[in-house]
Amino acid sequence: MTETALVLIDFQQEWTNPESEYYVGDIQEVVGKTNYLIDHCRTRGFKIIRTKHRENDSLEHFWPETKFIPELKFEETDTVIIKNKISPFYNTSLEKELDGIKHVIVCGILTNLCVRSFIQDAYDREFEITVIKDCCVAHSPELQEFTFYDLAQTREEIDFTNLKEFVE
Repeated sequence: MTETALVLIDFQQEWTNPESEYYVGDIQEVVGKTNYLIDHCRTRGFKIIRTKHRENDSLEHFWPETKFIPELKFEETDTVIIKNKISPFYNTSLEKELDGIKHVIVCGILTNLCVRSFIQDAYDREFEITVIKDCCVAHSPELQEFTFYDLAQTREEIDFTNLKEFVE
């Protein structure tokens, strides 16, 4: 059994559709890098976990009905965690799915909300954490860099790296 998991936070179509109020811009470069990361982790036998945000009161809180970005190389064998709060750990089976895992690799959308919440909660649960910075998305580069800076200042053990350095 592997001791490493790749956790992909909320790679959903809401973020990529220009008509959505949640649109974050063109993230095709991030999607391409994330596909490379997925392939890299899959060939090493790492567990692949993806989260999907959906509100309890309505499947249509996000447009269009919380579908994953189709260009990403997801497989049916990937674990899917449905969440309805910012934290992927809150009232989900994520902690159970991470049983036996020591190291989590994380990326996703939005860096300053759900990705940050996952990082903080995983840190408090004493996971070894690697954040792939250029496979994360926030609404602005400044917000993204501040989030990484703030987390690094308060949690020195976390490894913040870019894809190229991670796969070398």
